[in-house]
Amino acid sequence: MKKKRDEFVDDGRTIANMNVEGMPWYDKKTEEIKKMNASKSDLPELDREGKGALMWGVIAAALLIGLVFAGAMFLFILFCVKVWFA
Repeated sequence: MKKKRDEFVDDGRTIANMNVEGMPWYDKKTEEIKKMNASKSDLPELDREGKGALMWGVIAAALLIGLVFAGAMFLFILFCVKVWFA
């Protein structure tokens, strides 16, 4: 006996995008629409204080990464001078 299946209902989700440039069914308009929708953001505008806090956070993170690299380089040079080349 065959099982009775529910009727398929398309909910509009994309599992795998098959709109690939070079394929005969490629539609450039859908790519442009996606780019336009991606550029629109639901994020609120930042005021002056928010922008300042954001910039200081970015600068602090960059300085932290730079200090880690500088410290690693210093330790490597110290190792080379004291242990490796001694």
